[in-house]
Amino acid sequence: MRFSWDLICRMKVLRSLEVWKMGSINYLNALKLQEKLVSDRKTHKIPDTLLSLQHPPTYTLGKRRTDHNLLIPEPDLQKIGAELHYTQRGGDITFHGPHQAILYPIISLRDVGLGARNYVEKLELTMIELASLYGVRARAGQTGETGVWVGERKIGAIGVRISYGITSHGLAFNIDPDLNYFKHIVPCGIANKEVTSLRKETDSVLPAEEVIHEQLISCFARVLGYSNLIWKENGSILSDSVEN
Repeated sequence: MRFSWDLICRMKVLRSLEVWKMGSINYLNALKLQEKLVSDRKTHKIPDTLLSLQHPPTYTLGKRRTDHNLLIPEPDLQKIGAELHYTQRGGDITFHGPHQAILYPIISLRDVGLGARNYVEKLELTMIELASLYGVRARAGQTGETGVWVGERKIGAIGVRISYGITSHGLAFNIDPDLNYFKHIVPCGIANKEVTSLRKETDSVLPAEEVIHEQLISCFARVLGYSNLIWKENGSILSDSVEN
């Protein structure tokens, strides 16, 4: 069978991304899953994979262990219905919870031709593009700032881990979380800055959160150059996990 050169070129640039829509999942379970997927990606057992999910109320600290930015005694976390977990990602303390859109990309930076800094910039652009869909002008953090901002208010956080060119952890975009949880931390270690949400910043009527999650996935795929998305729902993911 003969292929035209044009078809061969198109086949070369057709990059696939497997998207796992997981709903709400406990942070430790998501962490263990990421570790397994990173190992599988390193050995080419799986393609580039994107986890789309939410967590129950959870504070996480990065590898710098900046415990001083947790402003509530650890024994009191249970009273507000939150957990605390230590991770090996970059970045400072942050909060994950309901009504937040979280993406954990498990991808090969070598395959997409990106360095660490460029990758983080792509994550920033992903959230900036999503905000723009609702008329919100977001920007990347300036010197000393991380994540994505609307004016002086933070709307999206980024914390990544890269191991032998394979990424994990990722981004969290505030759709409409309970912002009171952020009062118990110095978000991302940046004092005297507000945290905001898409709900607070837009004049638009927001669609169902599932729609916004899918829009965030589409922005990520477009920014990173993935043209073929393979969708997996929670049920099929659990079935595959049992089989493996």
